[in-house]
Amino acid sequence: MNSSESANPADTASWRELTNLAGAMRERLLRDLFAEDPQRASTLSRTGAGLLVDFSKQRITADVLAALLGLAEEQGVLARRQAMFDGEHINVTEDRAVMHTALRRPRDMALVVDGRDVVADVHGVLDRMAVFAHAVRDGSWTGATGRRIRNVINIGIGGSDLGPAMAYDALRFYSDRSLCFRFVSNIDPTDITEALRDLEPAETLFIIASKTFGTQETLTNARAARDWLVSALGEAAVPRHCVAVSTNAERVAAFGIDTDNMFGFWDWVGGRYSMESAIGLSTMVAIGPEGFSDLLAGFHAMDEHFRVTPPEANIPLLMGLIAVWNRDFLDIPTTAVLPYAQFLSRFPAYLQQLTMESNGKSVRLDGARVDYNTGAIYWGEPGTNGQHSFYQLLHQGTQVVACDFILFAQALEPVFDMQDMLAANALAQAAVLAFGRTADEVRADGTPDALVPHKVMPGNRPSTFIMAARLEPHALGAMIAAYEHSVFVQGAVWGIDSFDQWGVELGKSMAEAIVPDLQDPDRVLDRDSSTAALIRMYQALHATAPGAGPDHIG
Repeated sequence: MNSSESANPADTASWRELTNLAGAMRERLLRDLFAEDPQRASTLSRTGAGLLVDFSKQRITADVLAALLGLAEEQGVLARRQAMFDGEHINVTEDRAVMHTALRRPRDMALVVDGRDVVADVHGVLDRMAVFAHAVRDGSWTGATGRRIRNVINIGIGGSDLGPAMAYDALRFYSDRSLCFRFVSNIDPTDITEALRDLEPAETLFIIASKTFGTQETLTNARAARDWLVSALGEAAVPRHCVAVSTNAERVAAFGIDTDNMFGFWDWVGGRYSMESAIGLSTMVAIGPEGFSDLLAGFHAMDEHFRVTPPEANIPLLMGLIAVWNRDFLDIPTTAVLPYAQFLSRFPAYLQQLTMESNGKSVRLDGARVDYNTGAIYWGEPGTNGQHSFYQLLHQGTQVVACDFILFAQALEPVFDMQDMLAANALAQAAVLAFGRTADEVRADGTPDALVPHKVMPGNRPSTFIMAARLEPHALGAMIAAYEHSVFVQGAVWGIDSFDQWGVELGKSMAEAIVPDLQDPDRVLDRDSSTAALIRMYQALHATAPGAGPDHIG
């Protein structure tokens, strides 16, 4: 199949076989599958790029795996994978290549696309980023008054925020603790106000991340930050306190930023796949160029695993195919991401964008509407916090939720036996979800008959367990890349474009048109009755505010 063609997976023999297998699987229990195969854990675990991934608690059998691999073959997943790595324009609705893997290729691993070695271009930007990051970290880059930069504020939204913010939290242990890092994304004025409230302008650097330098939320926050800076230090301070991650030199210069301090990237870098590009400048400043190189090396290690490892041992391929199995054949609409690592608190939100913006599609590449389910809903919270929040529903609710557990064997900050306690909780929760507790087992504990039904755990709730030695840059890169390629596999099976995001555009353009409506009470509203009524209510409530706020942050 040509990489740009779209076929209906529901028409394939493998899809029909999987439908039949799913019918039989509904009657089978994970506890029985483990009893039948004492080696199931080793049979269904895979290793690669420093990760161990245990699929044994997924509701799969050898027959299901074989049929899923057959589906991947019938849908041309591996051919599409090669097309992606070769730089073909597999993002068909925007006629673009999808080359985020080029962002993490080693310097000597060229990739020529449309007559240019994109890897050389990437490393040219990385080298400039490294010079700048070293200068901020060693104090040679100073603010307008000559004082050292101590605060770095990343202003972006979507991929320009979620990636850097997640990476900073995840790799905080390796960051320069003499520097304060904050991330501003929401157009709610409290976001920028709180980020700046206790900072000294003379010691603050803004990294403004917007490919076009025209994103409404980012530029609104950037203007507020600029006003805060200029009110304290004057216009001349802007070039020493603001740098840009963008491709629009004209707009960057008009803002007052020296274009020598503009770090660019390319149209083949999608926002949710951009954290290894110049969008990761704040990450590089935080953990240093060497740490950033380790992060890229982890990404690349998983890229190579995905590119060359045989299908039956290929971690991202199996992750993606099992996600399709859960979504389309076991009718599981949602996946909880459960990192047992506090530093990964933003990882579920990062995966929400990666998975739901990529595969939240209902039209195939050929424009036909799908007649099967596509992207699942992703959400989550770090363990053990989630155990005291939503795990009750995971264990005994009427809706089955697939789960991804993430655990690291080594503590970054060893304190007593706390890491063992953390690991024990992760292992226990995965086991209870899989195997549950029967009425007879509950009675055997001496539970009164009236309470037995309330303490039964149905089990048979599927999960994947991902483990690595330590939460470090290489491991984080490998894990993110595994999820990226899993998303790719799902989209390739479903025949959708995982690399556009038209669904977010209409609301953004409509919002710009509504702003004048909100600001003029006498304006004639050409809106639906609900929107018009809400605008009038907003105006009425807005007019009763206890006093106009400042036009700038002070």
